[in-house]
Amino acid sequence: MTIWQAFILGIVQGITEFLPISSSGHLVITPYLLNWEFPKEQVFVFDVLVQMGTLVAVIFYFRTYIIRILNAFFKGIISGKPFANPDSRLGWFVVIATLPAVIGGLLLKDLVESAFHSILATAFFLIMTAVLLWLVETFAHQEKDMQKITPLDALIIGFFQMLSLFPGLSRSGATISGGVIRKLHREEAAKFSFLMSIPVMIGAGVLSVNDLISIPNVSEFLPALMVGFLTAMLVGYFSIHWLLKFLNKNKLTVFSFYCLILAAITILVYFLRA
Repeated sequence: MTIWQAFILGIVQGITEFLPISSSGHLVITPYLLNWEFPKEQVFVFDVLVQMGTLVAVIFYFRTYIIRILNAFFKGIISGKPFANPDSRLGWFVVIATLPAVIGGLLLKDLVESAFHSILATAFFLIMTAVLLWLVETFAHQEKDMQKITPLDALIIGFFQMLSLFPGLSRSGATISGGVIRKLHREEAAKFSFLMSIPVMIGAGVLSVNDLISIPNVSEFLPALMVGFLTAMLVGYFSIHWLLKFLNKNKLTVFSFYCLILAAITILVYFLRA
């Protein structure tokens, strides 16, 4: 992987991590459409670690909110009243929402990694994202904000996040959809989606360290990783800001159409090259 390729993929990651169009799917489809070929041992590690760049972006963007939640969370534990404060409750709901993805990630790691090498599977999952977004906008009702989330809401949204382990199934798309299904407003569902992405991204990054170390000539791969990381971080920060403003007045349907079009182009290119 060249520095230029890492830069392009960093931009792709930064834009698509928070938009409900699947960053992992784009990290599979973009090299495929551009006819880039990378060593298989590098692909999964790069995809996971470049997501750490967008992790830094979301932490920095919500830094004041995150600090407030963490303070309330630990004060609640120390005082023996973990659910008394709304911010403390939200912290616990993020923990609850994280559990399905953690369990799924451990159990499905090999299956998920193999999906990253299948362009047709990625296109199929992208179609599933499109259908999910359309169904949510068509049938769901939005009535509440994050302060009204229940433990059941958090768990259900967490199961939606587990589905998004596969490339093409958008994490933000799935979790925002899960939130809207539980009657959260789009913008509120997006905020909760971004918060609950933090522990999952940290966990994925930690698990990928061993894979990174095992890559042959890893020192030659590090410059590309750093370029991808920094690019994704900067682009991701502005993507969060744009999406929150967009969802305040617009529907998810436009992203549904985009996913369908990209999946159709990918499938067409696949059969033309066959």
